[in-house]
Amino acid sequence: MALAANIRLVLFDVDGVLTDGRLYFDNNGNESKAFHSRDGLGINLLQQSGVQTGIITARQSNLVAHRARNLKIAHLIQGAVDKYPAYLELRDELGLNDNQIAFVGDDVVDLPVMLKVGLAITVPEAHTLVGQHAHWTTKHAGGCGAARDACEMILHAQGTFTSAMQQFLMRKDKIEL
Repeated sequence: MALAANIRLVLFDVDGVLTDGRLYFDNNGNESKAFHSRDGLGINLLQQSGVQTGIITARQSNLVAHRARNLKIAHLIQGAVDKYPAYLELRDELGLNDNQIAFVGDDVVDLPVMLKVGLAITVPEAHTLVGQHAHWTTKHAGGCGAARDACEMILHAQGTFTSAMQQFLMRKDKIEL
């Protein structure tokens, strides 16, 4: 996909993209989420290929902060009910233009950012309006490898997939997936 060739930053929503969108609470009100290890590897491959990664999410969660730290995601913005101003601030802070940024989202709260970025990606079970405005839809559902699909598509478009995979397979250090 030509739109992916110049992407320098990939931003992810959490609920519905990095997770399946379901929210789990125990009797004490403690939240839990499930993240897929395939997504973690995809994010790592992007990072080692020089593409920055970030999260913009409307919710606030210690679990998300922990996951972002594990994956060395440099840009974490939580509690952004209106994601558009957060997006603009990060874009300007990094000195990037919209065409250099991809956003992976699934619901109408993501649309303002998705309509602005150079590459809008969604998941198969996204809200209809989001699907209509996305440039590309992942094969796998949110929380089930969707982020990995997006990462690999970008790596293929940039011609770096094979070298990123070879480099990963030769690593001796342990990474968090």
